[in-house]
Amino acid sequence: MESVRVVFDRDVGPVGRPVPLKRPLYPVSRVHLDAMATEMGLWQHARGAEPDARFGYCTDDVARSLVVDVLHSRELGWAAVDASVRRSLRFLKEGFDHTSSRFLNFREADGRWLDDGASEDCHARALVGLAAVMVEVPGTELADQARQFFIRALPAAQSFGALRPISAALLACDSAIKAGLSAEAGPAFGYLAARLAEACPPQGAGTPGFGDPTAEWLWFEPVLTYENTLAARALIAAGVRLGQPSLLARGCSVLDWLIDVQTSESGQFSPIGNKGWWPRMAERSQFDQQPIEAASMVAAAADAYRATGYQRYLDAAERAYGWFLGDNDRGLRLADPGSGGCQDGLTQWGPNKNQGGESTLMWLTALEDIRALRRSIQSGFVPVDSAQPSLDGDA
Repeated sequence: MESVRVVFDRDVGPVGRPVPLKRPLYPVSRVHLDAMATEMGLWQHARGAEPDARFGYCTDDVARSLVVDVLHSRELGWAAVDASVRRSLRFLKEGFDHTSSRFLNFREADGRWLDDGASEDCHARALVGLAAVMVEVPGTELADQARQFFIRALPAAQSFGALRPISAALLACDSAIKAGLSAEAGPAFGYLAARLAEACPPQGAGTPGFGDPTAEWLWFEPVLTYENTLAARALIAAGVRLGQPSLLARGCSVLDWLIDVQTSESGQFSPIGNKGWWPRMAERSQFDQQPIEAASMVAAAADAYRATGYQRYLDAAERAYGWFLGDNDRGLRLADPGSGGCQDGLTQWGPNKNQGGESTLMWLTALEDIRALRRSIQSGFVPVDSAQPSLDGDA
C-alpha cells in the first residue's frame, strides 16, 4: 500500500471553540450487553434497562455486536467473547437468504424471520462484522466461517445504490483485504471506491477547496441524516489504500465540514437530530440526537488522525466521546460505564431512558475506539502520511 501525504492550509479545529475535555476511560463492562442477549441473538429494544422482546432481533445489531466482541477480546481475551461471536455467526448464517444472496434483517422473538426484504444497510453491516472476525482471529475455524459467508455475500454489495451501505461495504472490503482476501475483496473495493468518488461533492467552481470547513453545503445529498461520517471515513480509507491523495483529501474535506457544523459554540459535539434531520434549505433539527452519530464520529476522526496526524481529528474524536458522558447540549450523561449500557438518545427534555441494543453497542464501540486511539498516541504512533513528501495540490 502506497502512503500518501496531504497538507492542509492549517491544522485547526472549529475556530474559536475550546479544546475538548479528555474524559476518563473505563474498564470493559458487558453487564447490560449480556442482559440483552439470548441464545438466539441480541434484543433490539429495551424498556429502561429491561429487554423488550416485543420487537425481536435484527441483523444490524447482531453484526455490530461482532465488532464489539472483537474490540472487547483485546481487553478481556478471546475466551470472554467466543460464545457471543459463535452465536452471532449462527444468527447471520440463519438469516442469509440463498435465493437473493442477501441477509434478512428482522427476526421475531420465536425465531421466525420477517419477509420484509433485505436492506442494504443490514447487509453492509453484516459484511463489516464478518470482516472484523477474519482480521482478529486469522487461521481459526471462526475466521473460516466468517470468510465463507463474506465471499457469498460480497457480490450483492456491488448492486448497492445508497450512500451509507456503499461506504460500509467499502470499509468491510478494506478489512477483508487486510485479512488476506485481496483477490476476492480487492475488485469490489475498487468498484465501490469509484462509486463513492463519483457521488462525492465536486471540487472546483463554486465550492471551497478541501480542508475548508466553511463550505455552505459540502455534502453528497440534499438532506443530512444519520451516520453521516461513514462516507467520509470510507473516502479516507479509499485514499489511503489506493494511494490517491485526492480521495483522502475529499474525505478529510467532508469530515472537516461535518465536524464544524456539529460542534456547538461552547465546543461540544452536537449531532444532527433525527426529528426532521437537516434539509439543505431548511433549519437543522437539534433533537433527538442519537448515539450512533457520536460513535461514528469517533471512528471517522480516529481514522483521519491515523491518515494525517492532525490534532483537530483527535479533538473531534474526544468531543464525540465526551457526548456520551455529559458533554452535550443538555449536559447529561447517556452512558452507564458501570453496566456498559447506554440510553437511546438525547431529546429536548433529556435522555431517552431506554437502553436498546444499538445505543449500547455504540457506546461500547466508542469507548474501545478512544482507548485504542489514546494508546496508539502513547506508544509513539506515526501517521501513515509521515514517510512521504507532500503531495499538496493533487486534489
